[in-house]
Amino acid sequence: MIRRILHILFLPCSEATLLMEKRNAHSISAKENRKLSLHLMICKWCKMYNRKLALLDEVFKKTFSQKTTEINESEIQDFKDKMIEKLDF
Repeated sequence: MIRRILHILFLPCSEATLLMEKRNAHSISAKENRKLSLHLMICKWCKMYNRKLALLDEVFKKTFSQKTTEINESEIQDFKDKMIEKLDF
């Protein structure tokens, strides 16, 4: 019951998840960071979501930083031709 009241008074889960996403994309203010930290201390669901979000972010960074794909003009033209074939019924 107390946790539910604290959720409403300090920061609801919907806003907490938004702040987590915002923090991963950019940065959040000190006030937002304090509110999020307090929320994560009392909400086990958002704490789990935060861990999963951090894991996914790490995996995506590793995956996309290692791959350097080069696409040449012939591959682009082949792709366009295949798409046109499929659209011509």
